[in-house]
Amino acid sequence: MSSQSKPAACPCGGASFAACCGPYLSGAAVPQTAEALMRSRYCAYTLANEDYLRATWHPSTRPQDPVVNENERLNWLGLEIKTALRLRKRQAEWQASPDTDSVEFVARYKINGRAHRLHEVSRFVREAEGGVARWFYLDGSFPE
Repeated sequence: MSSQSKPAACPCGGASFAACCGPYLSGAAVPQTAEALMRSRYCAYTLANEDYLRATWHPSTRPQDPVVNENERLNWLGLEIKTALRLRKRQAEWQASPDTDSVEFVARYKINGRAHRLHEVSRFVREAEGGVARWFYLDGSFPE
């Protein structure tokens, strides 16, 4: 009986990083949905992958300053995608085309040992870049 190691779970909650968000962060694949992009951005935050976060942030809202603070003792604990009627209502109000979408989530994390949660409704837009339709993070609101 051989001892095989189990593939590393994806930080976003997927089965394995290699089969879930890994190809997006490596550039081998492009997320096909706003939710897939949001999940991959969460993974990028857990890995402090500044380049991926900036590349997937829409240029019109991308911050000038670094997204990741390397001096902050931040530990991401988990991600929960919310699916609720109020989200569908918000989407109906904002969503004017198939090239816009929103994703509501709760991300749990610790800073210097203190637990926090981020509850956000993120807005995304899909645009052609280099002949490929890509989703970009646009902005977010905080329902709580």
